[in-house]
Amino acid sequence: MLKIMLKDGIPRHTQISQWLRTEIENGVYKPDDKLPSENELASKFSVSRVTVRRALQSLESESIIYRCQGLGSFVSEDRAAHHLIKLTDFNEDMSNAGLTPSSVVRKFQTVTVPSWLEELLQVEESTKVLQVDRLRLGDNEPIAYDTTWLPIRYGQLLNEKELSDNTIYDILEKQYEIPIQKGSYRMSAVVANEHLSKELHVEIGCPLFLIDRLTFTIGGKALYYQKRYYRNDRVIYEMTLERSKEDKTGIQDLPLKEFSPVFKK
Repeated sequence: MLKIMLKDGIPRHTQISQWLRTEIENGVYKPDDKLPSENELASKFSVSRVTVRRALQSLESESIIYRCQGLGSFVSEDRAAHHLIKLTDFNEDMSNAGLTPSSVVRKFQTVTVPSWLEELLQVEESTKVLQVDRLRLGDNEPIAYDTTWLPIRYGQLLNEKELSDNTIYDILEKQYEIPIQKGSYRMSAVVANEHLSKELHVEIGCPLFLIDRLTFTIGGKALYYQKRYYRNDRVIYEMTLERSKEDKTGIQDLPLKEFSPVFKK
């Protein structure tokens, strides 16, 4: 079996799941095809079976594959409905837009979880969580302001100094191999209060684009909740829909192929 060398700086299980995902998307493995066994994959990538199992769990959680006990892993038939939108972080968005990202940490503090956030973060009443407030910059110009809350088990892994140049995604995935598996978004319009007006260099009452994001890791565990306020004059979101063939019910859908921010310089 041809061995594949893994890169440094990226979690090994992430690289393996991405390789399998690409193979499936390219048609190497078709719906209901059996994937290589854990032993075969471990040998191919020179890793442990535990690492391979984490990679397979990631694909299973996205419904890209399914596993049958004693038989192995197989490609799901409905995989095309999943993973159509890439989950990116702020630095990736900035880099894709040709802007140099950076952050200024305004708050890095353990606080009592707000009551409205207890269920979302899957924590008990009055539990302590880490709150991180950051001004997000592109080419040293204010782009967004966000507040993020993390359960302490994840928050204790972060370092305030590192967050000036690194994202939470980067730190948790690359340094601690905690995979970011999925996120749910809610988008709305708000107006700038005095605090946001000062941070983002806009007038009080100016429209802002608010994204509430809840991010999960393996097992559906809540990793963090974030409120990000974008300057309305610096970012828009573009959506691309792709027409698909009729499904078995005879109904045509337009699956979301791409949904990404576009930043104005």
